[in-house]
Amino acid sequence: MEIRPFKALRPAPNLASKVACLPYDVMNTEEAAKMTEGNPYSFLHVIRSEIDLPQVSNQYDQQVYEKAQKNLHNMVKNQILIQDQTPSFYLYRQCMNGRQQLGIVACHSIDDYENGLIKKHEFTRPEKENDRIRHFDQCDAHTEPVFLTYRSEANFTGLIRQYAAEHEPVYDFATEDEIQHTLWIVSNSEWVQKIADTFQKNVEVLYIADGHHRTASAAKIGFKRRKENPDLDTNDESQFLMAVSFPQEDLYCMEYNRVVKDLNGMSVDELLARVSQHFECEPVNKPYQPKEKHEFGMLLNNHWYRLVAKSHTFSENDVIQQLDVSILQNYLLQPILGIMDPRTDKRIDFVGGIRGIEELERRVQNDMKLAFSMFPTTIEDLLQVADEDKIMPPKSTWFEPKLRSGIFLHPFKEY
Repeated sequence: MEIRPFKALRPAPNLASKVACLPYDVMNTEEAAKMTEGNPYSFLHVIRSEIDLPQVSNQYDQQVYEKAQKNLHNMVKNQILIQDQTPSFYLYRQCMNGRQQLGIVACHSIDDYENGLIKKHEFTRPEKENDRIRHFDQCDAHTEPVFLTYRSEANFTGLIRQYAAEHEPVYDFATEDEIQHTLWIVSNSEWVQKIADTFQKNVEVLYIADGHHRTASAAKIGFKRRKENPDLDTNDESQFLMAVSFPQEDLYCMEYNRVVKDLNGMSVDELLARVSQHFECEPVNKPYQPKEKHEFGMLLNNHWYRLVAKSHTFSENDVIQQLDVSILQNYLLQPILGIMDPRTDKRIDFVGGIRGIEELERRVQNDMKLAFSMFPTTIEDLLQVADEDKIMPPKSTWFEPKLRSGIFLHPFKEY
């Protein structure tokens, strides 16, 4: 498997902290607008460009994509974003609460995704794919990276850690959430070749940790352009997708909790009785954060309960069925609360672990009736599911820290 250097479009060094923003899909339009107040440099003006079109109510309106293109071109014109002149790799490190993850920013052939060398574990939704296809196509660039991981491996990981230790970064700044972001440019031809060769020898496959829609959209744009132009150069930038790849051991996967609007017509006693058929259920006197797999916290009627899945409920030999998100869905949410499809049911919502267990209590006090705290899905579970070509239930993983957008882009043309 190969990786490819590219000429990134990236912020002028003195503006990096102002340009960098959270990914497009972790906030709504109103939140994005608030985040950009007083900051005309924010990359949200490109990836959530509807904030600059208050008269447009539909975020999928063609005007939104055209505005994204215009805003991107203006950022280049005003030298807020500059393009490197030498194909390079980039090393990206994030530090949160003393934990570090260091990955390589590179391009990957869309054929590797099509042929299963970049493995997935989630379904994608056509409307979300289409949104990113239109955005990337209009901007003529991959404006945000995919988040990949690879199995623990000493040679390649050691090499990029060596480079970071021996060289000065081009960016090193903290964001408002107290996460440190550091970027190195690897443009020296000998280092570029060494990194490419070491990766090819030691990393056999990659796994999508986050960004399934971005990956699928990038691939579809590339295949569309290939079909429309049979003479397209095989090295055309549209034939490669941009990603950050981190070693498995660096990643931090948090729990993805659930909140539900109602008790499906049952009383509290009826619900507890039915839950007890498949779970040991005991009241606890404080918020309960599960300490191991197959444990759950349940907040009901202002009381917390500790749930433990009974052994007859699931098979440990089935990688999907033994996931806690599957157990909760198959033996509680679906049969008891009537939530048949968590992807589409409006009675359920999902709360990332970064928001804390306090957010579950707040939601139950405001717009929900009960909540479930989860134990995090493990990275090994994710890799095993992908290796078996299976699909995880929705909202199984919540990775922190999130990749910041705007620090590097993959343009299809030279500026």
